[in-house]
Amino acid sequence: MAQQEDVFKKIVSHCKEYGFVFPSSELYDGLGAVYDYGQNGVELKNNIKQYWWQSMVLLHDNIVGIDSAIFMHPTIWKASGHVDAFNDPLIDNRDSKKRYRADVLIEDQIAKYEEKIEKEVAKARKRFGDSFDEAKYRETSERVLENQAKRDALEQRYKDAMNGNDLQAIKQIILDEEIVDPISGTRNWTDVRQFNLMFKTSMGSTAEGASDIYLRPETAQGIFVNYLNVQKTGRMKVPFGIAQIGKAFRNEIVARQFIFRMREFEQMEMQFFVKPGTEIDWFKSWKEMRMKWHQALGFGAENYRFHDHEKLAFYANAATDIEFKMPFGFKEVEGIHSRTNYDLTQHEKFSGKSIKYFDPETKESYTPYVIETSIGVDRMYLSVMCHAYQEEQLENGETRTVLKLPAALAPVKLAVLPLIKKDGLPEKAREIMNDLKFHFNCKYEEKDTIGKRYRRQDAIGTPYCITIDHETLTDNCVTLRDRDTMKQERVPISELRSLIEDKVTITGLLKKLQ
Repeated sequence: MAQQEDVFKKIVSHCKEYGFVFPSSELYDGLGAVYDYGQNGVELKNNIKQYWWQSMVLLHDNIVGIDSAIFMHPTIWKASGHVDAFNDPLIDNRDSKKRYRADVLIEDQIAKYEEKIEKEVAKARKRFGDSFDEAKYRETSERVLENQAKRDALEQRYKDAMNGNDLQAIKQIILDEEIVDPISGTRNWTDVRQFNLMFKTSMGSTAEGASDIYLRPETAQGIFVNYLNVQKTGRMKVPFGIAQIGKAFRNEIVARQFIFRMREFEQMEMQFFVKPGTEIDWFKSWKEMRMKWHQALGFGAENYRFHDHEKLAFYANAATDIEFKMPFGFKEVEGIHSRTNYDLTQHEKFSGKSIKYFDPETKESYTPYVIETSIGVDRMYLSVMCHAYQEEQLENGETRTVLKLPAALAPVKLAVLPLIKKDGLPEKAREIMNDLKFHFNCKYEEKDTIGKRYRRQDAIGTPYCITIDHETLTDNCVTLRDRDTMKQERVPISELRSLIEDKVTITGLLKKLQ
């Protein structure tokens, strides 16, 4: 685990050193859990968003996009339940004066029992070698069964307390499990309190005439209140979907793990409106489609898993997360939920207006059910970075740091490198660059040795480099270098675009989804 944490620290510093992610307001010592994307980061982020957007609106003729405002009528958040129920249970340690999310402390404790079990299994695997029967060992080992029983009992207590919103029971679990503050090492805890996560501000020119409004904590409600506008103006027939990418804001008290949990973040959400009774079938098919989207990036199926929710939101009838194996364990990057007709019914109730859909085939009006797919751009970005970052031992004994990003997501697709800064090589390089820059993002670089330039491009994940040498001026060929294999080959300048374009554009990824 410690080794994985070291890797994660390296990824965070690599992001800063190579212009991917900076701490926000760093000049003024930063702002907690807020980050800025640098010159390479914004390109990677835009490519992720483009891959998602096009997979939704280009590949489905019944999905369209919108962009709704961040500020919305305050009653919308009353209707959605965010004003009354969008809370985190918080607990303070009196000695360290630090504040924690009580649910996270308990979940970490559950994970500790799981770690103990995995350690026992790993020891046994080492001891028994090839003859090891893992399933049987898990069923018969006293130590494994003891830890499993403790874990299951704790999870049941935790679920009951959270479902019953019983803050005293949550505190009692923390005391009974003897959970200590990681900083002070003491168990001197306050009571658990609820804290609303929405940022509040005022709209209006005078203090007396101002009304309280909120920064949206999710983008979904902007889709729900517009669904009928889109349906009518787009002449959409159920089933149809509405996609949106946008910023959301949550006053996270315990924001942690770099860009994994932030106070200002971006979501890619698609709400799919279906006929009541068909929602579970649609839920299953969206589950498959979304997993296929993730796996098309080539990160290996073993790094993904579904985590089906046992504890459902009261309005949902099915929910699952797609989890990705980060350096700090399997973590949620996307949620797929069958939200029934809860949101639309609530907005009907609170607005006093009918937003039912009239089905021209059955001649009936009904409130559609909704399947939601919601993915955090920043979490997706983090999963891409964590998988791509690699340190490789080379044959000559050197180490290279390389980002093995999917070529379609890489910030720079092609680096154009003249071997030296004279003899007409820079001019020839510029000529090639000016031809290709309309088709994909190219970068020209002439400073330092060719080896150092290759390393810099490896570190930002550039899939291809071309070197222009003296022979180029006579044979119109360049040396094309592949980032992953480091193999080099001579290719005609006239063939460069066709060789590279298919591999570095989003189109190649989208074709895998058809």
